Amino acid sequence: MISVQDIFGSFRNIFKIPELRTKIFYTALFLFIFRMGSHIPIPGIDIDELNRMASANAGLGGSLGGVLTLFSSLVGGSLANCAIFSLGIMPYISASIIFSLLTKVIPSLEALAKEGPAGQRKINEYTRYATVPLCVLQSYMILGVFRSPVQIGNEQIYLVPPDAAFFTLTGIVALTSGAIFLVWLGEQISEYGIGNGISILIMANIVASLPYQVTVMISGSEGGSEIKHLILLGAVFILVVGAVVYITFGQRKIAVQQARHTKGRKVYGGQRHFLPIKVNHAGVMPVIFASSLLIFPMALINLIGKGSISTDWFSPESFSYISFYIVMIFFFSYFWTSLMFQPVEMANQLKEYGSFIPGIRPGKKTAEYLEKVMTRITFVGAAFLAAIALLPILVIMIAGIQGAGGVGIAYNLGGTSILIIVGVVLDIVQKLESHLLMRHYDGFSGKGGGRSGRSGRR
Repeated sequence: MISVQDIFGSFRNIFKIPELRTKIFYTALFLFIFRMGSHIPIPGIDIDELNRMASANAGLGGSLGGVLTLFSSLVGGSLANCAIFSLGIMPYISASIIFSLLTKVIPSLEALAKEGPAGQRKINEYTRYATVPLCVLQSYMILGVFRSPVQIGNEQIYLVPPDAAFFTLTGIVALTSGAIFLVWLGEQISEYGIGNGISILIMANIVASLPYQVTVMISGSEGGSEIKHLILLGAVFILVVGAVVYITFGQRKIAVQQARHTKGRKVYGGQRHFLPIKVNHAGVMPVIFASSLLIFPMALINLIGKGSISTDWFSPESFSYISFYIVMIFFFSYFWTSLMFQPVEMANQLKEYGSFIPGIRPGKKTAEYLEKVMTRITFVGAAFLAAIALLPILVIMIAGIQGAGGVGIAYNLGGTSILIIVGVVLDIVQKLESHLLMRHYDGFSGKGGGRSGRSGRR
């Protein structure tokens, strides 16, 4: 059994490896730059009014502003600060999604993807080019939210003065530059730091917002109700973390038998192994797809001046929003899995290596069996994602949580944000453990090359 002392010993071993120390330093440096940029406001924003809004714990104006604020936590944005990093890496994620789908549809892109690292670099270049027009479009939408009034008591304040000339133009340039810079920053973390840079930026934004939201929630407590809500959200957080870890490591193991070959008096093969299929094969992508698509109808309705329709149909607590959300999560779960999971190729590979699934004929029958199994597993994974995504909304409605702090904590401690955080943390731990095992140190699981964190000797 792994003790707490063993875990702390593994953490001490991390800093004994020069390469890991360098990677951790670069990761911390890039995260510091990211957090600094998250507090630099867009040129033209009234700083005094922004401070008033922050001190009054008021959110951005309009129903669209509320939805965008919640969604920004999923993509590393800083909408609440009206910062140059307000877009986060949302445009880059959208462009990546588009090219991931196009790669499976357009033969030329599919051939380019099969060329290896050189082809992938070319696709990444196309993705960056596509990010720029998406930045311009989403910047225009967000600047409209910043121009809308913010209600503080009986008074309305404007973050952008009415006489602010060229605010839209300078705002688009600032937001687009900030988003492109974040893409570059994420790539630097992936190359010189630990883990996937884009995912780490998203996680850092979620974690950084928690202390402020807890402070706001406690300061607005009346009669201890907010403290009770905080305890409730803490319990939900523990349950969600346990469920996410369980599903993340959940697999459906399909038994695969290797064919026997006799050469002379020796028999080769005949071993049985397992083909693992992840329960949540699509990861968090279906939730991000569904969330991003639900923003655009609200944005269009607000732009044409039909805000009441937007509030009724696309409010996160409305039945129509929840229904659309569930349907889209299931649709994108199956769609993404169908693109990434190729049962015909897997069946051909098994047949080529002389392996087969017991009771199933090789070739077409094996492909049909794998597709049937994956369809059932995807339903479970999609249901789990839908439950995790809707849990914060249900907790807010049932417990009657109000205020920007309470709602923000509910979304960050009980939903998709935890799915992102747990996934990123597990990825970082696996990478750290691989470095430790490579240098013959004990890893976090207690397995290693023999050098203990307590003794430091073999």
